[in-house]
Amino acid sequence: MLSLLDDLLILIAVVAGSLLVMALINRLWPAHKRYTADDYLLGWQLGVLATMQAVITGFMLYAVWTNFTAAQLNVDLEASALTNMYRLAEGLPPEPRAQMESLARAYADTVIREDWPQLAHGAMPDAGSHRINQLMWHTLATVRTTTSSEAAAQDHALGQLTTLTQLRRIRFLESASRLPGIFWCVLLIGGALTILSIIMFGSRSYSVHRFQVFSLSLMIALSLLAIADLDRPFRGWVRVGDYAFERAARGMRGLE
Repeated sequence: MLSLLDDLLILIAVVAGSLLVMALINRLWPAHKRYTADDYLLGWQLGVLATMQAVITGFMLYAVWTNFTAAQLNVDLEASALTNMYRLAEGLPPEPRAQMESLARAYADTVIREDWPQLAHGAMPDAGSHRINQLMWHTLATVRTTTSSEAAAQDHALGQLTTLTQLRRIRFLESASRLPGIFWCVLLIGGALTILSIIMFGSRSYSVHRFQVFSLSLMIALSLLAIADLDRPFRGWVRVGDYAFERAARGMRGLE
């Protein structure tokens, strides 16, 4: 996934390339030879193209941002369910209580030490957290309660474990989701055509034309890089962090 340095290099390359193409076209095809009496029609067509590109880019940016915030919320809810399980374990008999508290702490540590580094590299996490999750199910399912309060704690803990398991699976699905390739074709081709159009049809003033190309290519490149960074919520320099699990781990240690 792209790092901050990669983003900066791509941004510079796109803007510099656009200005270089503009200079080359102006040398091979001087500006005064490109303008006709129908310039107002070309300007209207360029406006339509730029508006279409802006709408498509804005929609894609909104979509990936929505997915990114959903991934962040899912992680927060997963960590919250883990903390709730730890607290509910207080109502269990002594032996399963100690087992559940130990497993909850181990789950948080495994997610932080193993899951997150693997997600950051685009890989599915190993069976570490899955194994702990299965042990949680086994521990709760085999609890022998003797009082109504213990039975209630077991029931609520099973509900939180069900939520935790579902949220864990959703986290893996969100880490593997990608913006379809056809959408990237639309974004890249549309951006290239928009920049090329402003290069071909610009101001008769070279300074103004250069500023137009610079500003438009900068905004298009920034928008596409933002989409690329947000498209993979657990990778790159803009990503969902493991702070929720770190906070949960600290909270569970504090409750010991």
